[in-house]
Amino acid sequence: MQSGGSSLRKRLFQIIFESDTPLAKAFDITLITLILVSVATVFLDSVPGLHQRYGEIFYVVEWGFTLIFTLELVLRLYCLDRPLRYLRSFYGILDLLAILPTWLALFIPGAQSLLVVRVLRVLRVFRVLRLMEFVGEGRMLVEALQRSQRKILLFLTTILLIITIFGSVIYMIEPPEAGFTSMPRAMYWGVVTLTTVGYGDIAPVTPLGQFISAFMMVLGYSIIAVPTGVFSAEVIRSIQRERYSEEACPGCGREGHEQDAKYCRFCGSWLDEETQDPNAPDDDETSADDDKKRVHGKHD
Repeated sequence: MQSGGSSLRKRLFQIIFESDTPLAKAFDITLITLILVSVATVFLDSVPGLHQRYGEIFYVVEWGFTLIFTLELVLRLYCLDRPLRYLRSFYGILDLLAILPTWLALFIPGAQSLLVVRVLRVLRVFRVLRLMEFVGEGRMLVEALQRSQRKILLFLTTILLIITIFGSVIYMIEPPEAGFTSMPRAMYWGVVTLTTVGYGDIAPVTPLGQFISAFMMVLGYSIIAVPTGVFSAEVIRSIQRERYSEEACPGCGREGHEQDAKYCRFCGSWLDEETQDPNAPDDDETSADDDKKRVHGKHD
């Protein structure tokens, strides 16, 4: 028989950490709502006019949120067997960061401005709404980035070389009065021009410099699609890898079947070599069919 304390801890655990009951979902949705409202309060308090008129109200509201989140963290630690391990986890660190700024503000003025980190706790919505399939999709994108990182690194290295070369050339061509007072300043112009941002705070004044600028803009448009194409190709490969199997058909030897396919879409052969085709005729039926064919052959 469970004691009252252990029963309470188990009940709290189901409400706070689980999301498969109406009460647990209500708790998490309420928590997310409080997080959003508290972050909105911090943003509104940063507006000078609102701070002058409602500063005291914002202060009281913020302390109310801090006490609520502190109590929530205490309850989370109370219903766990290893609370310190939770504090070292990703969500544990976020929970701690959500309350530390207000408490630190008692000793360090201005620390409450760090309260915007609370918005990161809204990541719990993935657990609440059962959207873990989106986590899988995100993992696929991360894997695609990892597989294409060498190509992207080579692309960025090439871009850096282009910016360095053209920045050096434009630094030699343009006078300091045009804003090209140093090599880093010229490279800044190269970044802005190659990415076709064009702030306009620094621009060439000589015809040759303007020609180089136009060339770099066109070059930027022509190469901006390179990393996008590389990443898209890796994403397509990931999708095909997840959807299609590399297993060859034992009948015709062709590949390209979906992961859950049972029969070859080209010749209809049974794909799983380790199991028997449930629709295949039995050996007795096959022998009987062969005997019938032989008898009919003799009569013919």
